[in-house]
Amino acid sequence: MKKTLADIKKNETVIVTGIADSALRRRIIDLGITPGVTLSVEKRVIFGGPLVLKVRGYSLAVRRDDARLIEVII
Repeated sequence: MKKTLADIKKNETVIVTGIADSALRRRIIDLGITPGVTLSVEKRVIFGGPLVLKVRGYSLAVRRDDARLIEVII
C-alpha cells in the first residue's frame, strides 16, 4: 500500500519516494520536496486545510490536494 503525504500524522517523519506527474510536479520540486528528502509534518489544519511541513530547515504549507501527489515511506 502506497502512502501519500496527506496520510501522515502530525510529528511523523517520512522520506519522499516519488511525486506524481501533474501540472504541479515542477513547482513541488522547486519548493525543495524531491525524492529522497526527509520531512516531517509540523501541523495539520482542521477541516481539510493545509499541512505545515518542516523540509530542508524551513516550514512550508502544502494544500492537501497537492500532498496527495507526494508518495512517502515512514
